[in-house]
Amino acid sequence: MRLGVLDIGSNTGHLLVVDAHGGSAPMPAYSYKEPLRLAEHLDEAGDVSATGIDALTTFTGHALAVAEEKGCEELLGFATSAVRDAGNSEQVLDHVAERTGVRIAVLPGEDEARLTFLAVRRWFGWSAGRLAVFDIGGGSLEIAAGTDERPDVAWSLPLGAARLARSEFVARPDEEHLRAVRRRIRTEIARDAGHLLRVGTTHRAAATSKTFRSLARICGAASSDEGPLVARMLPLTELRGWIPKLVEMTPEEVAGLPGVSPSRSHQILPGALVAEACMDIFDLAELEICPWALREGVILERIDKLSVTEGA
Repeated sequence: MRLGVLDIGSNTGHLLVVDAHGGSAPMPAYSYKEPLRLAEHLDEAGDVSATGIDALTTFTGHALAVAEEKGCEELLGFATSAVRDAGNSEQVLDHVAERTGVRIAVLPGEDEARLTFLAVRRWFGWSAGRLAVFDIGGGSLEIAAGTDERPDVAWSLPLGAARLARSEFVARPDEEHLRAVRRRIRTEIARDAGHLLRVGTTHRAAATSKTFRSLARICGAASSDEGPLVARMLPLTELRGWIPKLVEMTPEEVAGLPGVSPSRSHQILPGALVAEACMDIFDLAELEICPWALREGVILERIDKLSVTEGA
């Protein structure tokens, strides 16, 4: 069947059209996305602003038209951290539903971590052993680990790259401010680190998301032009060497680095601090970049449910 997956993230709205069948990998057929920057459209009360609501509604309407044009049999819509944490999330989604007819579901942080883990597990397979997965989104950081397709532990933290850029990096940080941000990030991650550390030795550690892909590219990983099957690593030593350089660079200079888009250049430094903290706290020398993430997890779970129904 042809599915449309409408992912309303903290940075971007993304419709991915895929041909999905039980027993085979989802095959991307079309992609449509727009920079919504919902994490940056939150007012002082923590509500999505009128500008953000209009942007989301317009994008959803366009995405629905695209899904219909491409012959999607079903449209799965979900929203992550920016909408999930907004004080007016229900009003925002009601407004979108009234104007477009599309009801977008809010995905809890634990489910976001769980579905991302499912996608990464399917990509690497059982040979990965006990798998740990990290995903830096615009609004949140998801962590999950386990030996099966469903993780033993999965949780979400408010440490997304866009969220931190908005709250902590309105100007170039001095040494004291940078130290305070580092301390806050590491305290948040370390508070529940035992969830993962207690479940056993990690055999493979993986990372997903645009932020991790950009950081890996900066540190020398292959470009996206070489395809998804090329192994890409993010080594801690390389990342640690880049952080002082990123602190001194202007947003324009960061945007000129390989793998960095101008719209996300201001998020690279906070993302790098979160990635470094994850690797330090969980004693990981490197992370392997997985091309599958949350969207693929949503698709795979839907295919699994469809297969069970058809087999009943």
